[in-house]
Amino acid sequence: MTTTESRPSFVPDFGDEAEDRKIAFVCSKGTLDMAYPALIMASGALEQGVETHIFFTFWGMDMINKETMGELKFTPVGNTTATRQAHMPMLFTAFPGVASLATHQMKKTLDDLEIPDIPTFLSHLSDMGCHLWACKMSVDMFELSEEDMTDDLDGILNVGDFIELIDGAQTMFI
Repeated sequence: MTTTESRPSFVPDFGDEAEDRKIAFVCSKGTLDMAYPALIMASGALEQGVETHIFFTFWGMDMINKETMGELKFTPVGNTTATRQAHMPMLFTAFPGVASLATHQMKKTLDDLEIPDIPTFLSHLSDMGCHLWACKMSVDMFELSEEDMTDDLDGILNVGDFIELIDGAQTMFI
């Protein structure tokens, strides 16, 4: 006869109860499929009461540039998951019109799921307390000004200032 002994469970301490939790997302890509992961995770962090910062750099600047933020595209080129889901050989992803079709389909899916577009999502995050920062070097490199960017932007920072600001934060590079 065997008996089953109850073992105490081990639950690791991730410091979840600390009130000064911070998370930072670095957005360096300006495509539709690379914009949403950071925004969705930032929303989740804010809902958990975590101080949240998003730093936009290089092509991630398209996410906050008033001219481009509502027109981000999705391209399946090089995305093996997208081609597998569409039952399409990788070769066809480079054909004219494929990126427009893929972008239209992704936007339709997001709309069906009631996920807001990028400008609305950023405004919502800002309203929730998320801090949105533009990279000074990228602003200079792309010859932008603060007026070119979303009104929800908290400011323009150089990398050193951003690193100082997020001291102790979990950081995700997207």
